[in-house]
Amino acid sequence: MRVDPCYFCGRPSFPSKGITFVRNDARAFRFCRSKCHRNFKMKRNPRKLKWTKAYRRNNNKEMTVDTTLMFAARRNVPVRYDRELVAKTLKAMERVGEVRARRERAFYKRRMAGKRARELATARKLVAENEHLLPRLRGSEKRRIAELAAETGADVEELEAAAAAQAAKKKSGKAFGGEVRRQRVRVDGGVEEITERVVGQAGDDDFDDDDDDDDDDDMDMD
Repeated sequence: MRVDPCYFCGRPSFPSKGITFVRNDARAFRFCRSKCHRNFKMKRNPRKLKWTKAYRRNNNKEMTVDTTLMFAARRNVPVRYDRELVAKTLKAMERVGEVRARRERAFYKRRMAGKRARELATARKLVAENEHLLPRLRGSEKRRIAELAAETGADVEELEAAAAAQAAKKKSGKAFGGEVRRQRVRVDGGVEEITERVVGQAGDDDFDDDDDDDDDDDMDMD
């Protein structure tokens, strides 16, 4: 059984599966699925589509020069049937498949080495460029962080970043005033809409009387 690769994406196209297109000059094109056939008829370049083998090879995402890749090369030289030769070929195919899988794993590890560090560097650069969009801290909170840093010797910037993240997380789960609309299912199967007035919770830090000078501090920050 001869398994030909798809002309467009490079995937294996098994016999009696897929689509075969024969051009006027008697050249045959095998496609593994209708998606590849449609893209071929639309005259798209497979080297510019990320889901094709040609794109992955050109962008160093797959092995290109390896001895295991030459084992499945098409050979047009007819060979007389020999049972021993067939048995050896089947054993060689299994062994070549194992070697190829191991080399592909090693190639993937080398290719993905340092990806986490690159992602962290990109994230830090994004935060540094858009630092003005981060939530600001109140003046009293900044003074408290400065006193805490003086006592513990910790970095002020790290403490401010942690406090800002905690404040943003805390603020996202609360509602300070406004209306909340809810739907209630009645016994008869109907739906009733209820509008409730939400007021700030007592005891929150944002409503303490001790922070009367916070507004002045915020104006100084602006």
